[in-house]
Amino acid sequence: MDSGAPNRLYARVAEALKARICKGEFAVGQRMPAERVLAVEYEVSRPTIREALFALEIGGFVEVRVGSGVYVLANAGTQESEGADMGPFEILEARRLIEGEVCAIAAARITKEQIEELQRLLIQIDHSGDGNLMRSEEADRRFHILIAEATQNSALVNAVEALWDARERSPEYRLMADKAHAAGVVPIVDEHAAIVQALLSRNPAMARDAMHQHLGRVLDSILVATEVHEVELAKKRVAAQRRKFVSVG
Repeated sequence: MDSGAPNRLYARVAEALKARICKGEFAVGQRMPAERVLAVEYEVSRPTIREALFALEIGGFVEVRVGSGVYVLANAGTQESEGADMGPFEILEARRLIEGEVCAIAAARITKEQIEELQRLLIQIDHSGDGNLMRSEEADRRFHILIAEATQNSALVNAVEALWDARERSPEYRLMADKAHAAGVVPIVDEHAAIVQALLSRNPAMARDAMHQHLGRVLDSILVATEVHEVELAKKRVAAQRRKFVSVG
């Protein structure tokens, strides 16, 4: 990776993989190595590999076949695979860290009027009623930014808004969100209600924990929803189990 390569870790991995595809190391139609193999090879986490694959998918270099794996689609993509300024899992990790502390500070400073507005937003976040996902997502953003505003610290408000703005302009995040929504991952009203209850308690530790649990669940759900299950690996596991039972018998 030369000095002109992007600074973001997932983007550097995406560029390295793209270069290998362009050189023919991974041929068109060939399945890419599994995430865990690439993670070991590049000494990064599996979420970083997944971010890199999202970038390649957007660039037209690979396609994800559900239940099979990631396959090389072309050795010359339609777009740059570099993507936005932050990777989707980077954004989620940062949100969990920053918004957890923001929620703790807000617990001591939030007003009655802000609590009431959060409670009204819970009704809009609830996706189970009319299935209006766009309304739910918009209310979700307002919910989190309102908590930041409750800190009465403009720097924290700007930090939270910047993370939400980065999420919205990231093509990788949009792709990830589409896959997650298709798998049934949507804002959960009960988790947001637990955050409101913690803020009502005026307990910073409880508020921090409620936000951590919420965003941790979001991260875990998206990781599961975007997992690529490879048929051959599944077959090998089944075959190994069968051999085990046969040997026992």
